Amino acid sequence: MQASPIVLTTLAGLSTGLGGALAALAKPSETMLAASAGFAGGVMLTASLADLMPEALEFYSGYLQPLPCGGAIITLLALGMLTAGLLGRLLPEETELAAKYGQNTARTTLITGTALLLHNFPEGVLTLFAGTADPALGLRTALAIALHNIPEGLAVAVPFAYATNSRAKGALAALVSGLAEPAGALVALFLFRSLFTPGFLTGTMVLVAGIMIWVALAQLLPTAFVPAHRLPGILGAAAGCLLMLLGIAAL
Repeated sequence: MQASPIVLTTLAGLSTGLGGALAALAKPSETMLAASAGFAGGVMLTASLADLMPEALEFYSGYLQPLPCGGAIITLLALGMLTAGLLGRLLPEETELAAKYGQNTARTTLITGTALLLHNFPEGVLTLFAGTADPALGLRTALAIALHNIPEGLAVAVPFAYATNSRAKGALAALVSGLAEPAGALVALFLFRSLFTPGFLTGTMVLVAGIMIWVALAQLLPTAFVPAHRLPGILGAAAGCLLMLLGIAAL
């Protein structure tokens, strides 16, 4: 018996919890924080530049000439980066979050978690549509997304665990971020199915790519490459890139 598209989407989203559980095995430390910031940065840059951008270019090039196609994608990327910048300004200052959590990394952690949550929401919609159109394609898509959700779960859980000094809270944060996928599928199925056209979803993905690129370059990699822990940060970034590429290759 074939699994329903909603079940496949839920299982794919829950795989972030597996990444969170793996992160809970080690005690948070400054070295681990640098490595995880690099890892998350590598995950986000690779997902944006090696997965989302090629898909968007292929889609828009079918409707637009090269110059308008490039202009549309650049505009959407810029809007995503602007959104991320505004998100950063709307969040409380580091000192306020440090007073609450006892660490000075909470702001970066919240921005990272939000960016990955936004990334997961349209992924859930895509998995649902793929499974509805072709059950075999839906299964392959869900498995591929599950593979690259594991490093995303790690990327959320480790900095959150460090900021809150709780590995359980880090694992829970990873699980919650993955639940955005079935949430996106349910919203698409019951409320806004007519709005989720291929063009709309592709544009949303480019916006999310812009958000993730900004978060990686402005928040995560500067944290990873601090002089005291630069080597773990570099190794984490390399591991994030490689694991995300494996997930993308599975598609």
